[in-house]
Amino acid sequence: MTGPGEAAEWLGDDGPLANAIEGFRARLPQQQMAAAVAQALEDQDTLVVEAGTGVGKTFAYLVPALLSGRKVIVSTGTRNLQDQLFHKDLPLICRTLGLSVRCALLKGRSNYLCPHRLRLTAAEGPQLEARLHAPLRLVERWAAGTRTGDTAELSQLAEDAEIWPRVTSTADNCLGTECPEYAGCYVLRARRRAQEADLVVINHHLLFADLALKDEGFGELLPAAEAFILDEAHQLPEVAGSFFGVSLSARQLLELARDTVSEQVNEAPDMPQLRERANGLGKAVKDFRLAMGEGMRRAPWPVLAATPGMDEALQGLRAALESLAEALAVAAERGKGLEGCARRALDQMQRLALFDGPQEDAVQWYETWTRTFSLHLTPLDVAGLFRQHRGACDSAWVFTSATLSVDGRFDHFNRRLGLGVPRGLQLDSPFDYATNARLYIPSGLPEPNDPGYTTAMAQAVLPVIEANPGGTFMLFTSHKALQAAAAWLSRRLDRPVLVQGTAPRQELVARFREAGNGVLLGAQSFWEGVDVRGRALSCVIIDRLPFASPGDPVLEARMEAIRREGGSPFTSLQIPQAVIALKQGVGRLIRDPDDKGLLVLCDPRLQTKSYGRIFMKSLPPVGRVRDLDQARTFLQGLGEPSCPQA
Repeated sequence: MTGPGEAAEWLGDDGPLANAIEGFRARLPQQQMAAAVAQALEDQDTLVVEAGTGVGKTFAYLVPALLSGRKVIVSTGTRNLQDQLFHKDLPLICRTLGLSVRCALLKGRSNYLCPHRLRLTAAEGPQLEARLHAPLRLVERWAAGTRTGDTAELSQLAEDAEIWPRVTSTADNCLGTECPEYAGCYVLRARRRAQEADLVVINHHLLFADLALKDEGFGELLPAAEAFILDEAHQLPEVAGSFFGVSLSARQLLELARDTVSEQVNEAPDMPQLRERANGLGKAVKDFRLAMGEGMRRAPWPVLAATPGMDEALQGLRAALESLAEALAVAAERGKGLEGCARRALDQMQRLALFDGPQEDAVQWYETWTRTFSLHLTPLDVAGLFRQHRGACDSAWVFTSATLSVDGRFDHFNRRLGLGVPRGLQLDSPFDYATNARLYIPSGLPEPNDPGYTTAMAQAVLPVIEANPGGTFMLFTSHKALQAAAAWLSRRLDRPVLVQGTAPRQELVARFREAGNGVLLGAQSFWEGVDVRGRALSCVIIDRLPFASPGDPVLEARMEAIRREGGSPFTSLQIPQAVIALKQGVGRLIRDPDDKGLLVLCDPRLQTKSYGRIFMKSLPPVGRVRDLDQARTFLQGLGEPSCPQA
């Protein structure tokens, strides 16, 4: 096993990576992080590391992990980073360091083709919805040649394509060892590779699904792990909340009804009552959605449950589900497919029963979309649950992200995950923000709750966008404000305006990068993960401080719990979460040592409220421009050989 000092040396100017990778430059923060990770692995300790943009945290934890000789699980926040680690970073490091470490990639079931469900879907023939015929043919052609069954291989179909749930499995509908296609199961193959590997790359959803005993594919893997490295760790509290809770969606109910029909044709063609009761459940799901009202909402369930007609709709849904469950109990002996459907029906009845009355230490809430819905039961506090599950694994734990601290401390993150007082390391970005970036706060804007705020904000930043020779990235805290600003700016800008929702995210970012001087407007998911280097992104505009919506049912319940204990939810929950979100958005500006750009924060509360100081302290050490003229001068200078000082 390699010690902390040696791990840092591998990343030095004279190390093998510097000699083998063109453009590689030794970075002291990266070496410091590598040494700290190596020490945590050696001591089986817990380490929390905030590594600013440009530190190179991926190599800083992969190098000591690969050299440690231990069984290591690396968990990421997104499948994109998961694929990058496995297909690009790990092979590069192993090849450069001359290591023969067995590495494996493991995703959740829904990321792998299920040959059995593909066969069932293909057997539907003319009964299959016409819009699914062409995607199904694409899947069938790909299925004939794939070795891994990883749906990411079929790039012609979007991640959320409607066909995928029909040809992949879930823990609910998987037949396990009774599946007729068990020998060719891609999930099983991926599990075996993971069990045999020294380093396994997973994602947070898969990690928590396993910790919460919601089988997603590798129950035998976690106990064997000697170390866990969790990248993009700022996402963990929210992911933990969803997986330690319970949910029931229209999609799950409708899939049960659809699978019952498919299995009835396959295993019990003489039992047409199964089809009738499955159709009855489908109708009850639609009636329940209608009773929930129009529009897209996210709100507390008890309030909706008390509205006229809702109890009747709930009883109708329960009766239809019970009716199908009774029929499936009789039919279960006819085949493993129907037996699985019977088991799922009972499980869904149990989940639905959780919404009959209030639940202790949890919040009941719901979401509606145009045609579908989901019911959720989320624990108010995940710290105790995560501490309990983590304690069952006698391992080292490393948590890292570019955004974990608030006001220079990890207290908020540690408290939310129940980490106690672990080792902490805060590493600033090595990028020269003082030279390459400036901050501009427009003056004279109304308070963000003013009805005219979005228009005033757009008017204030229009001359900034026009002066920018490169691309402008605008981040919004709500889709309503985004759409209003997009409509106002589109009529006044003579450059490409790209708006979230008009195309898939990856396509929008690619078009923005290619345009060179475009304006990309995004909310929520665009605040992190967007990586555009060079002049194509030389200005980031944030419309207001990213406080979570006060109407969010989970946030409301957690705030009320803090009040009951005599605390201040604003200072202990809302501000820390907003600071971390702001840091993510600001991190989009400088992605490379040579990047230059202007950060525009439009919210006047940064200067008028006492808590503005906490947000300002969270920003990189950028210089300030005092007015619009200086902001324009700085931007115009980005096209010059040398950037003028403001």
